[in-house]
Amino acid sequence: MVAEESGPGAQNSPYQLRRKSLPKRTVCPTKTNMEGASTSTIENFGHRPKRPRVSGKCQDLSAPAEQYLQEKLPDEVVLKIFSYLLEQDLCRAACVCKRFGELANDPILWKRLYMEVFEYTRPMMHPEAGKFYQINPEEYEQPNPWKESFQQLYKGAHVKPGFAEHFYSNPARYKGRDNMFYYDTIEDALGGGQEPHFDGLIFVHSGIYTDEWIYIESPITMIGAAAGKVAEKVIIENTRDSTFVFMEGSEDAFVGYMTIRFNPDDKSAQHHNAHHCLEITVNCSPIIDHCIIRSTCTVGSAVCVSGQGACPKIKHCNISDCENVGLYITDHAQGIYEDNEISNNALAGIWVKNHGNPIIRRNHIHHGRDVGVFTFDHGMGYFESCNIHRNRIAGFEVKAYANPTVVRCEIHHGQTGGIYVHEKGRGQFIENKIYANNFAGVWITSNSDPTIRGNAIFNGNQGGVYIFGDGRGLIEGNDIYGNALAGIQIRTNSCPIVRHNKIHDGQHGGIYVDWK
Repeated sequence: MVAEESGPGAQNSPYQLRRKSLPKRTVCPTKTNMEGASTSTIENFGHRPKRPRVSGKCQDLSAPAEQYLQEKLPDEVVLKIFSYLLEQDLCRAACVCKRFGELANDPILWKRLYMEVFEYTRPMMHPEAGKFYQINPEEYEQPNPWKESFQQLYKGAHVKPGFAEHFYSNPARYKGRDNMFYYDTIEDALGGGQEPHFDGLIFVHSGIYTDEWIYIESPITMIGAAAGKVAEKVIIENTRDSTFVFMEGSEDAFVGYMTIRFNPDDKSAQHHNAHHCLEITVNCSPIIDHCIIRSTCTVGSAVCVSGQGACPKIKHCNISDCENVGLYITDHAQGIYEDNEISNNALAGIWVKNHGNPIIRRNHIHHGRDVGVFTFDHGMGYFESCNIHRNRIAGFEVKAYANPTVVRCEIHHGQTGGIYVHEKGRGQFIENKIYANNFAGVWITSNSDPTIRGNAIFNGNQGGVYIFGDGRGLIEGNDIYGNALAGIQIRTNSCPIVRHNKIHDGQHGGIYVDWK
């Protein structure tokens, strides 16, 4: 809209806006006005002469109104105007001049836009594929993390029930957001992978999503989007089938920042043995990050990783309060499991079976209603720097040819024992701290043959190491002290190798051998 002023002062009014006019002849400035400029006249076909590139305020403006807008209009007014712009128009305004560029980069403007689209109350950074993390804006090294995160997350599909119709019915309101897609269900978003510009990123907004069939067989990225504690606000549950199933083709898939529940009506039905919150099958290696995982079913497990080539990375997840096994790894499956909270599960917190061979680091496994970690039937695995405590039975149980490696873990305050190796179990337990367990720190029985080396075994309410019932094993280089009974007890046809141990300050002897 063009405003016209009348009267003798019209030419000098700062509010006079430039309007399009017919081409006219314009005289370029002379050298007295701009160093190096030509003194000849040229034809100017409706375009302003090029201004020299300057720093600071814009100069050499051809109209007083433009000069006023770019130089004299108060920052507060410009920011108010900019607050009505969407992100693409805001970026265009930033190209007008240096001052507009600085004002259009204002974090408050971008925070408003960001929260409108993504809901996060802290920026969610996405520097590379498979990596997401939230930051505190005040502690971030760059001046505008809201804008930076907006750019990283821009091309994505959004699952926001009830909003899709509004979005597509108001194209003028959301002009410039052509790279965003909105859906009412997760199934619809997974089926929209053929849309142009879709790069596989799906945001699932606040809400409870029930009984959707989520089978993932492509490298999609699905992440919760909500204010505050994101994972608690985005809840996906199933009452009939596994909530998430990862199949071959989902090698680089990512699921993060949401609650995943399996909550069947008939919680004891035997067919639910095959149903889980997360089911990860052969030849796929998804990343599961910052998820809350719960199963109320009394059979099966919350997370099942099964089959050759099943190799997920599960990190920063909470697998707790399940009425069955927490994490089940079997049938040659592998994977990396780091920094997870695993507690108060009715059966084992982690169960490794049938040549399963995971890498498990820095997990907190505690207050289980059964055993903390159970390796069984040729189960293996590398367990490092885990904190395993206050489980109802042993902190770590090894049975039936299982052969795990347990290094630099703390296994303590078990309501029965610390480590229980039986029925031909094996395993290497190296440089662990095993203490304050109700019974023996280490139990070895029934033709089991583990290696117990370099551990500190102390302050047990009974003995330090108890070998009985045809137990074997190598007990070497341990520091065993402060236990209520003997540091090492050997009974009933047991024949371990005991060497280079330091056994001291026990309340009832160092080594006790009984033939019975």
